[in-house]
Amino acid sequence: MRTAYQYKLRPTKQQAEEIDRWLSMLCAQYNYLLASRFDWYEQNRCPLNACPLVCHIPELRENPDYYSQKKTLPNLKKTHPHYGDIHSQVLQDVVKRVKVTFDRFLSGDSNGKRSGRPRFKSRDRYRTFTYPQMKDDCIKGSVICLPKLGDIKLILHRPIPDGFKVKTASVTKKADGYYVTLSLEDPTVPSVKPDINPDSMTGIDLGLKEFLTTSTGETVEIPQHYRKSQKRLRVIQKRVSRRKKGSKRRQKAVRQLGKQHKKVADKRKDFHFKTAKQLLSKYDVVAHEDLNVKGLSKSRLAKSVHDAGWSSFLSILSNKAENAGLLVVAVNPKNTSQDCSSCGVKVPKKLHERWHSCQCGCSLGRDHNAAINIKNRAVGHSVLKAQRLRAQ
Repeated sequence: MRTAYQYKLRPTKQQAEEIDRWLSMLCAQYNYLLASRFDWYEQNRCPLNACPLVCHIPELRENPDYYSQKKTLPNLKKTHPHYGDIHSQVLQDVVKRVKVTFDRFLSGDSNGKRSGRPRFKSRDRYRTFTYPQMKDDCIKGSVICLPKLGDIKLILHRPIPDGFKVKTASVTKKADGYYVTLSLEDPTVPSVKPDINPDSMTGIDLGLKEFLTTSTGETVEIPQHYRKSQKRLRVIQKRVSRRKKGSKRRQKAVRQLGKQHKKVADKRKDFHFKTAKQLLSKYDVVAHEDLNVKGLSKSRLAKSVHDAGWSSFLSILSNKAENAGLLVVAVNPKNTSQDCSSCGVKVPKKLHERWHSCQCGCSLGRDHNAAINIKNRAVGHSVLKAQRLRAQ
């Protein structure tokens, strides 16, 4: 099992300057390696609808793959000696980032979904570097030892559990300071507990009027953190737009805007964690719709959907369930709001109609009806069937 713990760093002034210098050099190297990939791509591709009947075939360049670009790093340190100050594995991780980004552009991810054309990073957009390997005793007290950066103080707000091994460490520069994210692994934790109770189950329907409604009729109010902060964000955004580009006063306003956005994001994340904990403390199995959040974010409801953060919440819910050995099930979302949860007959309703009423006598809230349908669809899950057979 993998999990991530994030701690805030308290570097000295010299350490902060060194982290910023590393980020600047790594950003330049990332752009250089990406440009080399694009150069090969543009020189060697040939669209079929643009080829003449007779043409000269140029000599093909060698494809700059992960290993060939990795071999250029020793020479980089000779031509640019200041790159020798960066840990070698951190430099190698930049090559891996370029590989993953370009591969998703050409062939897609494991599901076959292709991403857009990779963009070159500006200095302000390159904020993270990663140590692919870390020692188990890298944290001693409230200090973490990062190779070539030295011992850096951190706020250890929660200890690392016994038995967990530190696999990687990522240093990130955010609006309010520096953070380190540790990737932890514990192979002893099962994905699903053997004594899970399949009858302790609920279905949840995510919405924009209420954040979620359970199959028992309980509701959680939607906080709308972004909409409540829009007035303050508007003031700071105007301050940014009125100041001269490149000036220190504009940089100061940009930092203020970043801190305000981070404050909104932290509030939303805290709400998601607390809501997920409440659900998993009551139920062993939670069922939800397999939503296409990316498609919904292109509709007129985009601002409300992003403000609710459904995708982030479902990810947090799944991770917390995995850590606790519980189960989260995604079901087909088709007609969960239209079908009657009592008799199964389809009862068409427009989006503004918030009450479900069927000829069979079933009368309840639209979201409550959808949550019951979601729960009923999750009953036939393979893990739950196996668990019931064990109980018998």
